[in-house]
Amino acid sequence: MIKTEQLSLARQLDLVFKELEEELSGLSSGTVFVQIRNNVIGKFGIRHHPLEGRNGEIHSQDSGLTPVQYSSFRLMALESLKYKRHWTHGEISYEFTIRQGLIAVDAILESNYNMANLMIRYPRHTYPETVTELS
Repeated sequence: MIKTEQLSLARQLDLVFKELEEELSGLSSGTVFVQIRNNVIGKFGIRHHPLEGRNGEIHSQDSGLTPVQYSSFRLMALESLKYKRHWTHGEISYEFTIRQGLIAVDAILESNYNMANLMIRYPRHTYPETVTELS
């Protein structure tokens, strides 16, 4: 059995999009997010507003991504991984919308660091003098 941590981040993201394909086929806008820890995707999902209200009535959206739009979205998400640099923890969000029949995607890459990890990696005696003078 293959473990998640044995898969590349690109392969994991591909699996995320495969899992979300049906849900995306019913949405014309929203945000797909993936939370990453040690280069492994944990939590993922979609933030969206599937209901619209007008004149006191609520309606659901009529259509979502077509297979071609979904495929383009997936490829853009995979391409965005080329811009992830030197971090192992964080979140990537893909804001998407359909405009004039084309899908527009904005990728937001968020790196997260933990100060406790730095304190272990850089013991106090390795700090430059100017930093230790501040403490």
